[in-house]
Amino acid sequence: MAIIEKHKPGSFCWVELGTSSQIGAKQFYGPLFGWATNDFPMGPDEFYTIFRVDGQDTGGGYTLKPDMLAQGVPPHWILYIAVDSADAAANKAAEAGATVVAPAFDVMSIGRMAVLKDPTGAVFCVWENKGHKGTGITAVPGTLCWADLSTPDQAAAAKFYADVFGWELTPGEDTSGYLHIKNGEDFIGGVPTAEQRAPDAPPHWMLYFQVESCDAATDQAKQLGGRVYMEPFTMERVGRMSVVADPQGAVFSLFEPMPNA
Repeated sequence: MAIIEKHKPGSFCWVELGTSSQIGAKQFYGPLFGWATNDFPMGPDEFYTIFRVDGQDTGGGYTLKPDMLAQGVPPHWILYIAVDSADAAANKAAEAGATVVAPAFDVMSIGRMAVLKDPTGAVFCVWENKGHKGTGITAVPGTLCWADLSTPDQAAAAKFYADVFGWELTPGEDTSGYLHIKNGEDFIGGVPTAEQRAPDAPPHWMLYFQVESCDAATDQAKQLGGRVYMEPFTMERVGRMSVVADPQGAVFSLFEPMPNA
């Protein structure tokens, strides 16, 4: 277990679930990941759910608003990236070709954020900490451990994120063409080639959550009403993983790291 005191710029600092049923989401993710939940009122008949492991925040969730549903926004997980300034990051991203979905705005007194779409179409958020650091724990079951960018244009995406966040994107030891994302000294995610992604899937960030057993967690996801898109498989010297969706349709991956991987 590792407690996170502060997220350095360019790191993945928060994950958030937009869902059609917060109650259903809590009934699914609570047993699956051992998440405890805290609900915070956000207005009439609205609340924001904080998911927690060992007393530390691991992510949040909210119910999709009617206007989002009318625009066809499906239940989904979204990734937040830590920045020193949400305004500066949004401006820099726009200059690099991103679409600003929501300009920088204050989230009460705890932070400032913006919603962006990279030049290849994947949506993400930037977060400026003003009181809420984001996730507070890593390297235990139920926490974010990796994120892959599924994009039809690997080269354009790599240039964009390197320019905006200073990431180093480099090929691995094999010849698959997969790019590893390195933020400073930390490997945090990757970018598969276009051939390694489902061609009919929109560009997106795929979040990986650590579990003790990928097979057991995948079976449990089924029992809890989830859908399995990719059954558990082993990646040599890395770990075992699967791709599932919760009962409302939000897609994510389960990951069991290899011992000493």
